[in-house]
Amino acid sequence: MTKTNSLPTDEQVEKFQMLNQLADSIYTEMKEFSKKKPDDALNPFKVKNVNRVLTQLKDFLKNEPTVNFLDLLDDETLPTNSDAILIIGQFQASMNNFRNKNTNQYRRWKTIENPDGKSRN
Repeated sequence: MTKTNSLPTDEQVEKFQMLNQLADSIYTEMKEFSKKKPDDALNPFKVKNVNRVLTQLKDFLKNEPTVNFLDLLDDETLPTNSDAILIIGQFQASMNNFRNKNTNQYRRWKTIENPDGKSRN
């Protein structure tokens, strides 16, 4: 049984879903770059834009046990495409863990406003 006070709010779920879509898009793009040239370094523009999303995700996941494993891309050494995939993949695993913990068996979100995740009609 999940404690109600540890559940996200409806507003937090909306933010999670928005960040999740952005992270999925970044992961897909980076995966394509990594297939073509895995050892090529990212340029500073890409690192800055990816980190903008990862920073918000890390803040969102700050109370999760997995946060200690989430690192931003290093804007000084400029990671390779394959390094970026590894880092973004860790964020996705943490996000999946958050989703699994806060949804019911029907994949509906359990929130403070709707602790059982029942369908609202």
